[in-house]
Amino acid sequence: MGKREDILTATLELITEEGLQSVTFAKIFKRANVGSGTLYNYFQNKEELVNALYKEIIRHMSDFCIQNYDPAAPLYERFKFFLKKIADFSIAYPKEHWLVDNFSHSPYISEELRNIEDPTMKEFFAVILEGQKQGLIREMDIMLCCSIAGGIVTSVIKGYLNGKYLLTEVEIQQTIEACWKAVKV
Repeated sequence: MGKREDILTATLELITEEGLQSVTFAKIFKRANVGSGTLYNYFQNKEELVNALYKEIIRHMSDFCIQNYDPAAPLYERFKFFLKKIADFSIAYPKEHWLVDNFSHSPYISEELRNIEDPTMKEFFAVILEGQKQGLIREMDIMLCCSIAGGIVTSVIKGYLNGKYLLTEVEIQQTIEACWKAVKV
């Protein structure tokens, strides 16, 4: 890993451990084992650093979620595919899940970054729109539909990560089925 990646990793760890407001550049220097000059070579301020971290996580999540995607699969299978990938990513990368969940709607993340085109979300939106056109998915705002489906998965994963219950493959599949039932006609 390079110094930039060390800084991003240290920032993610500190934010998930202490919260964004408690994280200082001094703590990041120490955790990343870099000098202040090194950090300032990459990032001018904490907002720029957090936005870069968020962007890296979104890119990683998108790459993870699009792997092995079959656009020719039946609509229901494509819908389930993306929700399963979100669940798998969240379990495999709980810190990244936490940061995205907590900062996606935060004013700390720039509007430009929040609206960046994500190929995975674009494909999931296409699945939702196709389902609406076929009369399989309720006619509603696409963002609302995605928030309902994704929100159910995110909430269940959050409970699991907080130790409220075990989450086996059976429960994940049941959750995904509940997401489908929440948006289907």
